[in-house]
Parts: sequence; C-alpha cells; structure tokens
Amino acid sequence: MRAIWKGAVSFGLVSIAVKLYSATEDRDIRFHQVHRKDGGRIKYQRVCSLDGKEVGYDEIAKGYDMGGGEMVILTDADFKSLPLSSSRAIEVLEFVPSEQIDPIFYDKAYYLEPDGAAGVKPYMLLREALEEADRVAVVKVALRQREALATLRVRDGVLVLNTMLWPDEVRKADFGFLRDEVNVRPQEVKMATSLIDSMAADFDPDQFTDSYREALQQVIDVKVGKRETVTPPTTEEKVAPTIDLMAALRESVERARSGRPPGGAPATVTPIKKTAPKKTAPAKKTTAKKAAPEKAAKKATKKKAA
Repeated sequence: MRAIWKGAVSFGLVSIAVKLYSATEDRDIRFHQVHRKDGGRIKYQRVCSLDGKEVGYDEIAKGYDMGGGEMVILTDADFKSLPLSSSRAIEVLEFVPSEQIDPIFYDKAYYLEPDGAAGVKPYMLLREALEEADRVAVVKVALRQREALATLRVRDGVLVLNTMLWPDEVRKADFGFLRDEVNVRPQEVKMATSLIDSMAADFDPDQFTDSYREALQQVIDVKVGKRETVTPPTTEEKVAPTIDLMAALRESVERARSGRPPGGAPATVTPIKKTAPKKTAPAKKTTAKKAAPEKAAKKATKKKAA
C-alpha cells in the first residue's frame, strides 16, 4: 500500500507521527464508452452551452446556482481565502462509547501506521488505552482540501480512521407510513422473532461474494478466449526509427557510387558505336570546291611576281 497522507495524532500533550492508508478499494469492473463499430473511445468536449465553443481548463470556474437564472462564479482565489486548516494534524476532540455513533455517519475508512520508530510506542499506548476504555476518539482532520469529522478506533491491532458525515448531511427519515396506526399482534411478533432466531449466525464476511461481478468477469473471459476483441487503430502517425532512415540513406549513397540503382543489380552500360554520319561526304566536297579557287589565286600571284 502507498501512504496518501502524513501527519500526527495529537491529544493532550501527546503527538504521534502517523501515515494514512486507504483501508478499502473499489473492485467493480470498469468500462469505457466506445464506438461499437471499431472500438474507438468516445470523447467528451467541454463546450459552453451559450456560444457552443470548446472551453479550456484555464477558462473554467466553479458556479453556484442560486436559482432563477442567477449564478455565483467562484475562482481559485476565492477558495484560497477560505479558513481551511492546513496543519497535518488529527486533533482528538473527545472519547465516546462506540455504540453511541450511528453507523449511518461513517463514510470512508483509513489505516494508520506509525511514521518512524519514535512513533511506535505512543501509537501502541493510544491503541491499548482505547481498547481498555472501550471507547472511540472523535477527531477532526483535513483531507483533500476539506475538513472532516472522524473517529479513531482499533481493528485487528491497528488504529482505523473513519471519516464521518456532518449531521446536516444525514437526511431525516420522514415517511408517511410512520404516522399511520398499524396494529401488530403479539403472536405475529413472536413468530417473526422465532424466524430470526432460526437464521441467527455469527457474521463472517468471507462467506459472501459478489456473484454479479464474478458472472460478468466470466463473460469477459469467454470473449477473450474466443478472441472476440477489437484493436482500435492508432491515430498517431508511425515514424520510422532514425537508425533505419540513416541506414537506408547510407546504402543509397553506396549504390549510387558503385553505379547500381537502388535496390537492384549493377547498372549495365551499353557502349555507343562511332559511325560516320551519312551527310558528312557532301560537306567535304563543298570544302574541296572552296579550296580550289584559293590555290589558283595563289599561283597567279606568284607568276605576276616573277
């Protein structure tokens, strides 16, 4: 178990350093709302009912509805100004007989453990004193930004903190049949008492199980065994690892240098045959015709010079 709170139990001049653990756990099978077609999770957006726009967490405040269309807006600054006890102390108010506390007031249970070797002896002292006096301690404690009324009692050698509801949080049982006059005969009461005696037993919580949860788990196990499962496609793009990309680039460079196409055998180079062009002959004749007059002119010049 992981401690969810650390503080001290204080009564009189005695202070006991303790750790707080949740004594119960919710074992209900949890479900997500999904699209029946592909198993995709159903998401809910924070949308303002007036302008229809999505609202971010930084724009959300708490509102107290006064009725008649009026709303009181409370911000984080308003809550910080409240006189909530910030001390991590379980303050003992009084010690009362346990039978005087109606179980309807109990809310949630926590285990207390001594925090460090120095807290073991005063912890054991308080435990023995509570068992000897056959009483429970009524205390006040601040948990999760809220002050709560609670009791300290002993269970299996461990101090248990039970948070309680405030008196105005327990509704009064006001039903019409309580005001009706119904005559119950003594013989009927005696018969009902006999039935109760025939079904009397000592309470053993281990003999009771959650049959609905067990049946639901069996349904899930059967579907898993038959592979009746859905794997919703991920919406994130898959990015290839960097090392694979670098290897592919390196191989591409090596193939390019060796004259091989990517992913294939070495490239086959076809040699180009040097053939004389068909129209080169007329070009030579034209050049020869142009050169003949030039030679004749040079001969004539030489004769004149002689």
